[in-house]
Amino acid sequence: MTKYFTAESVSNGHPDKVADQIADAILDAVLTEDPKARAAIEVTTSTGDVSIFGELSTTAYVNIRKIAVETVAAIGYDKPELGFSADSINVSNKIVEQSQDIAQAVDAADDDPDQLGAGDQGMVFGYATNETADYLPLALDLSHQMMRQIRAVREERQVTYLRPDAKGEVTLALGNDGSIERIAAVVLSTQHDEDVDMDQLRKDMKRLVIDPILPENLVDEKTKFYINPSGRFVHGGPQADSGLTGRKIIVDTYGGAAHHGGGAFSGKDATKVDRSGAYYARYVAKNLVAAGLADKIELQVAYAIGVAEPVSLSIETFGTAKVSEDKIEAIVQELFDFRPLAIIQSLDLQRPLYKQTAAYGHFGRPDLDLPWERLDMVDAIQQALL
Repeated sequence: MTKYFTAESVSNGHPDKVADQIADAILDAVLTEDPKARAAIEVTTSTGDVSIFGELSTTAYVNIRKIAVETVAAIGYDKPELGFSADSINVSNKIVEQSQDIAQAVDAADDDPDQLGAGDQGMVFGYATNETADYLPLALDLSHQMMRQIRAVREERQVTYLRPDAKGEVTLALGNDGSIERIAAVVLSTQHDEDVDMDQLRKDMKRLVIDPILPENLVDEKTKFYINPSGRFVHGGPQADSGLTGRKIIVDTYGGAAHHGGGAFSGKDATKVDRSGAYYARYVAKNLVAAGLADKIELQVAYAIGVAEPVSLSIETFGTAKVSEDKIEAIVQELFDFRPLAIIQSLDLQRPLYKQTAAYGHFGRPDLDLPWERLDMVDAIQQALL
């Protein structure tokens, strides 16, 4: 029996991603002036409106409204007919100071990793697979590529009718051993101007967006293409559907191929292990797979609020390990430090690098130089095997 696996991605103009980008743009602006700021910023978007709330403790002053407006304009919402435009949106700022009960859990530290406790309890997962050069599941990787490609087509005006909102999805057919046999289906829905001819749009999107990113050896006569399958998609973005930070956590991570701890990323500073712990777990998993210890690896790490050392760490290799899982765990314990301050220092996370991650996924990202995507521990891992 043929099995299938599907993953999706969304464009930077999707309502939830608009919210994520505003939250991380605010965080970046704050970190530029105050690297030790604490933030948990949430954003909602809807017709003509951006609401910003959550917690922020900082010595910095930033113009919240200006950041929101500039972010919306940069995405491409800059015309009144879009129903959500930078020149007319209402921006509501309801940010308050971080709770002292939460702050005391992490405020004791200066430069001692044993003192900086996790900002909250919770578990995070890191995952890597050698399916792709980016160590991401292929279905997700192709979905992200499709969304980056449609943005390029829109911004370079290769066609003139595209609007910012879009979604893509790739389905793979798998063999009994889990190997990828073919691409079974591709779905692309894109917002467009009022007067576009749907047949022309479908031809253009196939030629300009889909064909350039699909591996030819995985496409055959049975591959199905669904381009704007519902027909017209004129009204999109926050005009058509409200957006909220943290509502695309599967798109942000591994497309459903791995577990998720439930915590979102955008708007949170690095003392929040929802973000920093997940980034570090990905970093460890990616280096382990790149070092050849397994074809795919998933790490789970759990924390207690105010406690530096994780309360648990477990490793799953899905039967693909080249050495024993006990050996892999011993190498992880020897070479990697999961305490929050150690993670922050190792990956240099108290700086403005987050807005660029708020669309098209936080992992993989060959277009960015992200510290948690670097393969700088491969040699050390291989040496530890000797």
